Amino acid sequence: MKEPKHEQLDSDDPEFEEFDRIRDMLHARISEFAEEHDLPVGALSPLLLSRYEPGMQYGSHVDDALMGGMRTDVSFTLFLSEPTSYDGGELIIESASGEETFKLEAGALVAYPATSLHCVGAVTRGARLAAVGWARSFVRDPAQRELLFDLDTARRQLFAREGKSAEFDLISKSFANLLRMWADD
Repeated sequence: MKEPKHEQLDSDDPEFEEFDRIRDMLHARISEFAEEHDLPVGALSPLLLSRYEPGMQYGSHVDDALMGGMRTDVSFTLFLSEPTSYDGGELIIESASGEETFKLEAGALVAYPATSLHCVGAVTRGARLAAVGWARSFVRDPAQRELLFDLDTARRQLFAREGKSAEFDLISKSFANLLRMWADD
């Protein structure tokens, strides 16, 4: 099996002295994102920083079911390079509706089921930097997570459009009670 072609930095890398500070900052931002969006995240894995230079890529794969003893339900990629600073290097995720391609602004995050086949296309110019990690959800079942996400999205949109209302309260109650019913803590 051919090894993926990219560089991965971790906390043991003596050439990357600021890794811990950057990793902690990214971890804090990802945790804030989960809280801001009421995502039922139970735990986050340590982050990995990846660097792709011209000719580097990561072939099609599915992430490990367990990372550091933690079940991985959701994978995420936090883009750290501006998309104009490199060519290629798109994150490609296979879904039931086909392939979805992502090349986002620095600071943007894409989350996707850890069960999805995905890859990183070859970089042809510049350098692509990204932080990758995994989350264990309080809600194990992906269909239940999707239903909760959709319900919460509708709830937030209703509040933004109309403010607090009886309908908003009823949807909020349903969201909270479904989460209570399905959550593993």
